[in-house]
Amino acid sequence: MRLSLFTDYSLRVLMFAALKAEMFSLSEVAAAYDISRHHLVKVVNYLAKLGYLETRRGRGGGIVLGMKPEDIRIGMVVRRTEDTPFIVECFDAQHNTCPINGSCRLKGALAQAVNAFYETLDRQTLRDLVAGNEGTAMKQRLLKQP
Repeated sequence: MRLSLFTDYSLRVLMFAALKAEMFSLSEVAAAYDISRHHLVKVVNYLAKLGYLETRRGRGGGIVLGMKPEDIRIGMVVRRTEDTPFIVECFDAQHNTCPINGSCRLKGALAQAVNAFYETLDRQTLRDLVAGNEGTAMKQRLLKQP
């Protein structure tokens, strides 16, 4: 399964926000990951719309995590940021033109795989992704802390 860049960037912004644990600017996260600010504007706006981030305009404004990291389930973030939930055509009843639909076992096998994928991600929170030695290493790299 391949995630969209939008989902990838969404997860990265959330990890940055959890590591930063205070207000930050769009430019900071763009520089930390070497990602275009333009790409991140849509991501941040969407994550704010979903309640994962809070944004404040003007002097003293910026971006901050809108929920506790332990309350953000990674599986739900992925579900909400992926624009194509169908991994193959036969999962989409409106656009399915596969002539073997209904007599093919592939759809069932793929459905099980997708469910296992999300079940695994559902067990992970944002807190889990930024905890421990790995979290410390990410913080040092992204926030340029010693």
